[in-house]
Amino acid sequence: MFKNAAEVIQFIQENGIQMVDFKMVDIGGTFRHVTIPASRFSEKVLEDGIGFDASNYGYAVVEKSDMVFIPDLSTAMADPFCGVPTLSISGNAMIIGYPDNRPLPQYPRNIALAASQYLKDTGIADTMLILPEFEFYLFDEAGWKLEGKRQEAHVDFARAHWNSETEGTGNVVPLQKHYHVAKPYDTSYECRSEMVLRIEEAGIPVNYHHPEVSAGGQFEIEPLLGEMVKMADATVMIKYIIKNTAQKYGKCATFMPKPVYGEAGSGMHVHMLLMKDGKPVFSDDEGYAHLSQTAHYFMGGLLKHIDSLCALTNPSTNSYKRLIPGFEAPVTAGYATSNRSAVIRIPAYVKTPDMRRFELRNPDATCNPYLAYAAILMAGLDGVKNQIDPHENGWGPFDMNLYNLPDEEKAKLKSLPVSLDRALDALEKDHDYLMAGGVFPEDMIRSYIRSKRLECAEMSKIPTVPEFDRYFNC
Repeated sequence: MFKNAAEVIQFIQENGIQMVDFKMVDIGGTFRHVTIPASRFSEKVLEDGIGFDASNYGYAVVEKSDMVFIPDLSTAMADPFCGVPTLSISGNAMIIGYPDNRPLPQYPRNIALAASQYLKDTGIADTMLILPEFEFYLFDEAGWKLEGKRQEAHVDFARAHWNSETEGTGNVVPLQKHYHVAKPYDTSYECRSEMVLRIEEAGIPVNYHHPEVSAGGQFEIEPLLGEMVKMADATVMIKYIIKNTAQKYGKCATFMPKPVYGEAGSGMHVHMLLMKDGKPVFSDDEGYAHLSQTAHYFMGGLLKHIDSLCALTNPSTNSYKRLIPGFEAPVTAGYATSNRSAVIRIPAYVKTPDMRRFELRNPDATCNPYLAYAAILMAGLDGVKNQIDPHENGWGPFDMNLYNLPDEEKAKLKSLPVSLDRALDALEKDHDYLMAGGVFPEDMIRSYIRSKRLECAEMSKIPTVPEFDRYFNC
């Protein structure tokens, strides 16, 4: 948005900005922030940064936790959710040094920047374009309680099928029949439209929004393709806008992959393509689905490393309650055209060479987008460098419904991990591809695994309602 401090100061003065809010992400990809009075903003702030304790963000040890945040002016936007006029700016974490600061290698945004630079260094391409699909639930009510005598959670959506007797108007949606429903059933249209307007005001073009499959209140907002690091910035901002706009309308938004038993889960399918000198790298009229050999090698890298990738693209225990058959979520490591049961789907509707691409269907929005997108790029580049052909490795193309195969045929296919623990096992064994070019620091990977192991262990101790249902009267 701005090129220098003078332009920022001019904007502050002309628009009555009173606060400047610096937004950073923690290891999970969630915004944290620190705010200064707008009168304090100056060129010196851009040079010296804002000090903070990185240990509280999850990517630095306590004894070496003093860091500085350096704003990136290209991310600046007026924050529509602050009552006090506020300019919001994201940026990068830096290690304090003399005479100059240097990038903190573990900071997620710096890892994404390093992956983008590594792509250029390989000569394979100079730009990765991605398009994440944001699926989420929009509830009228949500709450939970976890204590010694009570473990419970409840959600509600007025138009859900379970309210057929109590809603009063008859305007409820049958189970799993919510996809693209129109008014009067689509009661959150205005809320979502405002979300889209705010997203576009933030400089992020939107393709469309619509109701998704689950009648429990599931929706989707899809942006246009964007450069990888910028889209990681956009991902965090889109989630921020969706959640804050929902709150304005008296609702709550969640990107939890499987919040409602028996309903469709929410993923974040990631479309991707590579460009070099402005020309598409993935397009070939003679290739399968009009994709080049480089595109196939890139898919091969994703499929080879899919188990360890899941630890970064699906980093919650709840993620694996979504990756089950029957709800258009992928369970098989393979590729095909127009097939939503394979982890890589090639859209059949893409006709122009500069848009030819494929999507990775397993990711969900509990991921840190900087880490997930960088890992996807590194896995794909490993496939190109080592010429990993997905067809030769038996990963497709699978032009059939993989859910309906006989059990003996399913047993021959490579499946995705069934739990976060399994994905972490894979990441522990398979992470060299992430470290190529120094993109992912090994100590960061080890720390991430340790943290997620503790998370899994903690979650495994909690009794659940289905366990009462199954075991109480044993």
